[in-house]
Amino acid sequence: MKMNSKKMKDELMKRLDRPEWAFHHDPEKDTLRVENKETKKGITVALPGIIAKWEMKKEKAIEEIVYYVEEALLAMHKEEAETTRIFPVIRSASFPAEQEEGNPFVTASHTAETRIYYALDSEKTYRLIDTRLLGQLGLEEQQMKEMALFNVRSLSRKMKKDEVAGNIFYFFNANDGYDASRILDDSLLEEMKQQITGDMVVAVPHQDVLIVADIRNEIGYDIIAQMTMKFFAEGRVPITSLSFMYENKELEPIFILGKNRVKQDRKK
Repeated sequence: MKMNSKKMKDELMKRLDRPEWAFHHDPEKDTLRVENKETKKGITVALPGIIAKWEMKKEKAIEEIVYYVEEALLAMHKEEAETTRIFPVIRSASFPAEQEEGNPFVTASHTAETRIYYALDSEKTYRLIDTRLLGQLGLEEQQMKEMALFNVRSLSRKMKKDEVAGNIFYFFNANDGYDASRILDDSLLEEMKQQITGDMVVAVPHQDVLIVADIRNEIGYDIIAQMTMKFFAEGRVPITSLSFMYENKELEPIFILGKNRVKQDRKK
């Protein structure tokens, strides 16, 4: 059988046919592009080159190019799926810095009390990203961190509101594993700031809650202190029992002792 570009194109399209893949033939360049319909990432192959291999290897030449295209597209899809599931997570500053000796977690500074880690999410759990996993993902550290911050901004902003002694408390508690991570969403904090008439105090006592408080009187400071301590003691993954004053887009840890408030240094 004599093979030409049309026959080769039709044969490859038949063998690579999947609902999620699209084909684009360029008759001028005599190429066939196979790409994922959703991500638009794909592989372009030159048909004359494949035909030349077919002249020598026959069926094996087609099998090889089909295998190459399938593996490349599936790898691209996996990478795309993984990078959309990377999120930042907040941990206590005393949380272990490495998975095992010589394999540190990827982290970023946050406050004197907290540190940012990064997680690769799956449907039921997530895995903290260490330097070894970062290499397996094929990502640069800064690139991965930017992805994580982008993804945290896509999380739900649904919250509950409560009023106690003239003070307003907002609770983010979606139970998606990233409630405390929402403290890293600057646009969310600024949006909340616009609603607040008193002092804005933020707390992440454990990973499954973010508390934003509109403190309008001295009693409010006692309430947020007691509330944060209670949540901290009950949390599955406790972070810090301290609250943070939010001013000028900065988080400043504060001690609340009765009616006295003592600020700490923001950075370690």
